[in-house]
Amino acid sequence: MRTKIHIKEASIRNNELLLQPDEIFEGSNYIAKEQVLADSDHQAFIYLIEENDEYTYISLPESIWSFLCIAIKKNYPVLIASEETKFELNGIVEELIALLENIKGNSNYGEAFTVKVEQVFTECR
Repeated sequence: MRTKIHIKEASIRNNELLLQPDEIFEGSNYIAKEQVLADSDHQAFIYLIEENDEYTYISLPESIWSFLCIAIKKNYPVLIASEETKFELNGIVEELIALLENIKGNSNYGEAFTVKVEQVFTECR
């Protein structure tokens, strides 16, 4: 079973997008895989990280998409911030831009998901 970390809040500080997970996150052993997936069933994006050859999914729900849009516009780094740990989601902006282009007008992701993505991210580029 894959581990999933849910992001509950986001904020912009010091030209960085900081994501707050719903549980304590110790990022020291993880490797950023620089890959973003669409989770249309849960209306979220997934960023992949790896630890000991096992993937962990970072779930980025619709509630923080406006912050992702800001990170795209301003090319801010995106980090998970928990306690005193910060872990950068390397390549997320570039990967998200590529995925957004693929989603635009593509019914394979489901109409509801495609419409929500287009509404939030149309003005980001």
